Formats: sequence, C-alpha cells, structure tokens
Amino acid sequence: MSLLSVKDLQVEFKIRDAQSWFWQPAATLKAVNRISFDLQPSETLGIVGESGCGKSTLARAIIGLAPIQSGSILWNGEELAGLSEKEMRLKRKDIQMIFQDPLASLNPRMTIGEIIAEPLRTFHPQIGKVETEARVKAMMQKVGLLPNQINRYPHEFSGGQCQRIGIARALIVEPKLIICDEPVSALDVSIQAQVVNLLKQIQKEMGLALIFIAHDLSVVKHISDRVLVMYLGHAVELGDYDEIYATPAHPYTRALMSAVPLPDPEAERNKTIQLLAGDLPSPIHPPSGCVFRTRCPQADSACAEAKPALSGNIRHQVACLKNSVAAL
Repeated sequence: MSLLSVKDLQVEFKIRDAQSWFWQPAATLKAVNRISFDLQPSETLGIVGESGCGKSTLARAIIGLAPIQSGSILWNGEELAGLSEKEMRLKRKDIQMIFQDPLASLNPRMTIGEIIAEPLRTFHPQIGKVETEARVKAMMQKVGLLPNQINRYPHEFSGGQCQRIGIARALIVEPKLIICDEPVSALDVSIQAQVVNLLKQIQKEMGLALIFIAHDLSVVKHISDRVLVMYLGHAVELGDYDEIYATPAHPYTRALMSAVPLPDPEAERNKTIQLLAGDLPSPIHPPSGCVFRTRCPQADSACAEAKPALSGNIRHQVACLKNSVAAL
C-alpha cells in the first residue's frame, strides 16, 4: 500500500479585482487542477515547474494548510481531506515540512534549542526537560550543528545553518514524510549540495519518504526517485527520474531540461536551449484545451479543443496530444 496517495486533487481560490464592483462575482483561480500521484515509503518524489505552477500550493494542501475543493488524499489508507483542524494537527507528527526561506520560518525570539524542541513539546508533552534537551542536542549533531550552540538565536546563523535548524525541527518527532518546499532555492550553490546530501543521508538512516519541490531540474535529479512536472496547476509529465531525464516526452519538460547547465564546458557551449514563446498565461483565464498550447512549438488547432490527461506506462506518463509514451 502507498504511504501517500493523491487522487484528482483540486485547489481553488476566489480572486476579486480591486477595480471590480462588489456585486460582480469573484474570479476562480485553479491553483492545482486534478493532480494524482502515489508515494511509497522511503521514496522521493521531485516536483518541478516554474513559479506560479502550483507546486507549493500542492504541498500546502497535502499538509492541510490550503483548502481543498475536491479530490482525495490518502495517508496510509486513511482519508485526510475533510479532517478537522484538530484531527489534522495530530497527523502532522508523521508529515512535517521544510520551508523555502530558512530564516523567515524560524521564530527570532526563540533559541534554536527551543525551536527544535517545539514539536516534541507539542506531540510528546510527557517527555521531561532533561531528555528533551538530550534529544535536541543529538538531532543538532545529526544535521551538522554544534550542540553547544543550543542557546543561540537564528540571526546568529548563516542561511545554510538556519536550513539545518529547520531540518532538525522537522526530524525531531521522527516523521514518515517530509515535504521540502524549495529548501535550497535561497542558498548558495555549494550550500545547496550540502543540504541535498544531508537530506539523502538522513533519508537513508531514518527511512523517510520525501516530496522535494524545486525549480532546478539538476537539483531534483540528484535526490529524486520519480519526478512530477507541473505547468499552470496541471501535471504534464510524471515518471521515474531516469526515464524523465533520458527521454523527456513533453515539450515543457524538454525546455526545462535544455536550461540545465552541463558540467562539460564544450557541451554547454554547443547545446541548444529551447526558449518558450510568450509569457505564462493567467491562471484565472487559462487557455482552452491543453494549457501549454500557447507556448508550445508543436501546438495546432486540435490542442485548443482537447485536454490531454496523463497516459503511458507505470514508469513514464505524459499529458500531450503530440507526444506519447508506449504503454506496457
């Protein structure tokens, strides 16, 4: 059985223009449009796409921080959609989140010892002060922080160290799933590699499942078992990372792949970057048919009529009328 199973998940927001009259109906923004995927224990799913495609909203919906209009979220076979706030708070012991801005996600008035210990006090109030401090120091050491820094404040640490504090806070209650919402996008490249390697190491030691959200396909490649590519709230490609990177089937995925820097200087100079035409459409007024058609070099009149769904095989699926993946 899957650890997490998301089926036809839809998240909408009502948007009212500041210039509109009060009696005019609010527009509907479909931030997540019928996304489906399964996540196995100890597996990492990478979610990629440009800003505004719905990656973070999808993550927040899974953890109960964004409203769900329709669809299903099964956690170990139990439905999460529709749970009360109190019931969902209990589930967060097993589903923790690491946020994009490491410093902004930490309370500046609390020491890092208090920050890391906060989930323990919430979910295990019976644990005494001495044992709590021992667990916090052990977790600090696990993520690469010095235990004698326990009484310092977040502003005394670098961005990479603050992200390690956030990781320690998420791990302290020994969850089964960690959702990483662009955890390295605000960090230097060298620090990004350190944080990604740390997450891989901890995942191996603790048997965690990860959902890793990023803009950068090269970062996702090094940590993911499978990759979900999103565009304007839709899933356009889903598959094993080696299938996605070896044979990207969707034009949007190929464009993202062409922008990934290559380590070979000669190959980097000679590669062809596939530039996308036009701007990202408004999610309030998306194109008819295939949402990518206004920027797709292969689009024709048929693409304006039909809405392609993910199809293919268990290892690779694509939502495109012009490209397909052989079914097994």
